[in-house]
Amino acid sequence: MTSLRLPPAAHQRIDALLTPVDDALARHFPGDRPHGQPLHTVYVSAADASASTPSRWREDALELLERHVDALGEISTPASVDLARGTLTRRPIADLRIDFEDGYGVRGDDVEDAHAARAGRTLASLAADPHGPPSLGIRAKGLAPHERARGIRTLELVLDAAGGVPAGFVFTVPKLRSAQQVPAVVALCDELERAHGLPARALRFELQIESPQAVVGPDGSATLAQAIHLADGRCTGLHYGTYDYSAACGIAPQFQSLDHPVADHAKAVMLAAAAQTGVWVCDGSTQVVPVGSEDDVRAALARHHRLVARALGRGYYQGWDMHPGHLVTRLLANYDFFRGALAAAAPRLQSYLARIGGSVVDEPATAQALATVVRRGLAVGAFAHADVLALAPSCTTDALDALVTRTHSP
Repeated sequence: MTSLRLPPAAHQRIDALLTPVDDALARHFPGDRPHGQPLHTVYVSAADASASTPSRWREDALELLERHVDALGEISTPASVDLARGTLTRRPIADLRIDFEDGYGVRGDDVEDAHAARAGRTLASLAADPHGPPSLGIRAKGLAPHERARGIRTLELVLDAAGGVPAGFVFTVPKLRSAQQVPAVVALCDELERAHGLPARALRFELQIESPQAVVGPDGSATLAQAIHLADGRCTGLHYGTYDYSAACGIAPQFQSLDHPVADHAKAVMLAAAAQTGVWVCDGSTQVVPVGSEDDVRAALARHHRLVARALGRGYYQGWDMHPGHLVTRLLANYDFFRGALAAAAPRLQSYLARIGGSVVDEPATAQALATVVRRGLAVGAFAHADVLALAPSCTTDALDALVTRTHSP
């Protein structure tokens, strides 16, 4: 047998070089958050939002579902339609964002002050409702000099009227253009917590990617990757802004869409930058809503279902919804996607857990991904755990948890 020749001092030298690297990687990439990501974020103008918003969206979504059930059956399945009907009845909105930015416009200070106070009371009421959205918040105006003070004032008035930070609260920072804007948002959180007597680190925010400068900086680096790591752990998500981003890239209006190549590029960079950081990526919105003639509605329903299904296949598990009809097709696309994912993942997971081989020999990282997609499907209600066990008897809750939380080096 060949003897080993490296002395202990050599190992110590290597460990001394790598330990700081290990610590930095663990700090910057703590791992994904497999639980809690909402399917969507509903944006409602602050001029229109109230505590009755979820119930109004429920009624409108269910009415559309029943009126166009035949058209929905053409793009989905009866089982998914039944699941969607039940979800809409119980809790139609998973994440609500009261909008003071593009969806609200510029109004007099007295008007926005009044709407901010009402938004705070609305959010407090919804957070206390066991059937209300588990996640909620506002999108204030941005960080540009001409609107910065107004945005900060609105955020402060919302928190004051809410009596603190409502459960599940997050605020969206629109139009990020520089990573160096993020430390200012962190400082704003610190100052608001101090001034209002809030618990330390109670405030969290999302960054909205609506500018090419948020994706590629002047030195060629990925601005949003730097932004995540300058957020002091307070950034919870990156949200894509379809139309601002497309317009800034010079795309003609008739071609601006979630599936345009510039959108695909931006979202791919978002996904790579956020991977294993615990920051969620959210797809953008479509301005095509299911209204008008029967043909117009059918086309809009099919289009949104296709876009959501496409996003899910690319790893974007959340998106904006701007109309109650979007709730219907988003749910259908999710149920269709995850039921299909279970059919593909369960046999592979069973083979992996039972170590019996099969036509595909999966690595541990792939098994983790398979378990994660099954867990996501369970979380959105696409199937029950009994359905998983019927296809993969070894996939107990503990087994899925162990695979999802596996630590590994990518």
